[in-house]
Amino acid sequence: MILTKNSFRQICLKRMKNIYKNSNIYNKNIINNLLLKELKGLSGKNILLYNPLPIEADIRKSIIYLRKKNNLFVPFMENESFKIVPFRLPLQKKNFGIYEAGNSLKKIRKIDIAIVPVVGVDGNLQRVGFGKGMYDRFFGKLEKKPYTIFIQPKLCFTKEYICDHYDVAGDMLLSVDARLIKK
Repeated sequence: MILTKNSFRQICLKRMKNIYKNSNIYNKNIINNLLLKELKGLSGKNILLYNPLPIEADIRKSIIYLRKKNNLFVPFMENESFKIVPFRLPLQKKNFGIYEAGNSLKKIRKIDIAIVPVVGVDGNLQRVGFGKGMYDRFFGKLEKKPYTIFIQPKLCFTKEYICDHYDVAGDMLLSVDARLIKK
């Protein structure tokens, strides 16, 4: 059987759903500690991150820590893509069960670091997401690509090149059981 992006996505989603049947605090702490350790070695105060869905890597502890010294931004869904808005409370449950900060008229011009959830990653360190293409469209509009950290609760990686040219490429992948850096 030839591995396609869609078949790989299904394999990874199944793996992610099985993880959270046996989820524990230990794995959440590992992923948050790894993320904060990597961020300490990077320069940049403007960070795009995400509010996790139940099957994504839970980075909420990192968000609490990062709020003290950084400008944090989160996606705000708009049509087929999203714009970024400042992270601020209270969060409201919106489309796809995602919690979002309120809308903002503020134009964010510069993102230094992007922390992006992934379902899977291919051999070119390109993202396989949920299949909506929102991150691909958003990153396609950016003038300057930020340092991009992909994060997933359990490694789902293939050495094959299955992604399209427009799929977001990461600089690093973090999961509980692996750390990969683009060469």
